[in-house]
Amino acid sequence: MSEFEVLDRLAEAPEHRLRMQELADVVHLSQSALSRAVARLERGGLACRVLCEQDRRGVFVTLTEAGRARHAEARPTQRALLAQSLRPAAPALVAVRSSPGDQARTRLQSERTQIGNHRPTD
Repeated sequence: MSEFEVLDRLAEAPEHRLRMQELADVVHLSQSALSRAVARLERGGLACRVLCEQDRRGVFVTLTEAGRARHAEARPTQRALLAQSLRPAAPALVAVRSSPGDQARTRLQSERTQIGNHRPTD
């Protein structure tokens, strides 16, 4: 999964490249874990590392043509699997995203429904 995340971030980046540190920040991997993931992508011909010309200390990771093709091929499957795995959690996510006011209104509507909107008669 970490390799796909790297491919996905590089595919979205300008010129399909990011500095290693920027990439580590957005994929939430340690520098060493990212280095291993990038090495696997390099072995597959999907990405390459290039020294930064401005400071020579930085390293860019660039998506290759093969990497862009693999990402385009894998992305629909990844999105479908992600949607499928999140489907059971969808009601909980909606509850978390709603405001306290929305939650209070929902609770009040539920209570009104339970008591049948009966009003005491005089």
